Amino acid sequence: MAEYKILKTEGRAKRAQYETVHGTIQTPVFMNVGTVAAIKGAVSAPDLCDIKCQVELSNTYHLHVRPGDELIHKMGGLHKFMNWNKPILTDSGGFQVFSLAGLRKIKEEGVTFHSHVDGRIIFMGPEESMQIQSHLGSTIAMAFDECPPAKAERSYVQPSVDRTTRWLERCKNEMARLNQLSDTVNPNQLLFGINQGAVYDDIRIEHAKVISDMNLDGYAIGGLAVGESHEEMYHVLEEVVPFLPKDKPTYLMGVGTPANILEGVERGVDFFDCVYPSRNGRHGHLYTKHGKINIKNARFATDMRPIEEGCDCPTCRNFSRAYVRHLLVAGEMLGMRLCVLHNLYFYNNMMEEIRNALDEGRFAEYKKAMLSSMANPLD
Repeated sequence: MAEYKILKTEGRAKRAQYETVHGTIQTPVFMNVGTVAAIKGAVSAPDLCDIKCQVELSNTYHLHVRPGDELIHKMGGLHKFMNWNKPILTDSGGFQVFSLAGLRKIKEEGVTFHSHVDGRIIFMGPEESMQIQSHLGSTIAMAFDECPPAKAERSYVQPSVDRTTRWLERCKNEMARLNQLSDTVNPNQLLFGINQGAVYDDIRIEHAKVISDMNLDGYAIGGLAVGESHEEMYHVLEEVVPFLPKDKPTYLMGVGTPANILEGVERGVDFFDCVYPSRNGRHGHLYTKHGKINIKNARFATDMRPIEEGCDCPTCRNFSRAYVRHLLVAGEMLGMRLCVLHNLYFYNNMMEEIRNALDEGRFAEYKKAMLSSMANPLD
């Protein structure tokens, strides 16, 4: 078991630290998404150290399909494979199975589906997901679950959630077995369970109570940011977080914008992840404390300022808006890289500022100032 220690609270907001075998995570934290063991945009593991990344997130499904989890196991695990010695969280593959696979069949045993890469038939259930993640040797493994659409009918959601609960029990048992094997990469691998229930408060709350009794290492809230409004998402957090264990970290999966994160922290969330900063960066959409800018706009062609004044990221320390814009317009990979580095730094630095604000008892003030600033662009 890892040790989770709350250092400060402000309302429901928590400032904590989570000690793991790969280092201590200061929370609230944003996990940088490297789906196939790399951040899209030519950003390496050493780069992540330069931009204040604490946790890298990779995906079980994608790494199982390519290059294969058994190959990574032979290489000594994901940490050695990608040269990253800090914590890694691996998503279970459940979300990808349901979102990417056009042809799939869900049974109690698991899911049969076609690979999006070569079309071959793959079966994945709780045991298979745990076995793949054990091969990868991540710090935190996520339980295999079904992620029903936020607006799915109650008649579909309830049986789905019940099955996810049964799958979680199987995940827990399999993880315990795998951690005892002599050739396991990380015998201290942690398991987080996932709360589901779409936008139905009663299903969500009951599920939170049931999985809380399983004494897992952490708890995630899944199935949000998949079709519901921001207000509905915040409502679910307000209803569900109080029913998850106070002495374990809470993870809001796949969320989100800077504003979403600020609202999530206020409602008691510790962990976040999202592809927004890297995906938007690759298209020239850059985050600043004064809102997003599209660096491809012609008005930046002769702008010699950094992307954001006062930003200490590698891009802003060394290059102008004009140069970054030129690289993107010219189709140079360096342009994407510089934009992704800036956006990830912005997120990681914002989390550091959130932690400092919580330490000093001024999070509400910080949140209000940030939301106001981002809503009123300078340019």
